[in-house]
Amino acid sequence: MFVGATFYAFEIPNYFDWIVKKTEYFNGLEATLTKTVLAVLYFNPLWIARHLLFIKLFSGQFEAIGVNLIEVALWSFIVNIPISFVANYIIQNRFKLKWRFMGSAIFSALMAIYYAMSETLFS
Repeated sequence: MFVGATFYAFEIPNYFDWIVKKTEYFNGLEATLTKTVLAVLYFNPLWIARHLLFIKLFSGQFEAIGVNLIEVALWSFIVNIPISFVANYIIQNRFKLKWRFMGSAIFSALMAIYYAMSETLFS
């Protein structure tokens, strides 16, 4: 909750604002796909590895912190692309800007469970 209320609460809305600015002159399919891909790329393997690092730090599992988190994050990202693409398409293209952080927060809360399980699934 601490990380969500600090790091993520600052990063994600700013990134979504950047997406809007970056795509403001795009139209139709180009705008839709660009917004979606940029959102999917934000939650990339390094972001997932950082999330797993926070889980390890806050649960006191310091010995479990290693390069293996990047491998787990990579597989987690690859397997999750279809779900993440659809969810981020909806968040970026169907939600008004003021509701995108909330939509992303709900999706991210669900994904946090998946990321925590990723170590078991992909180790």
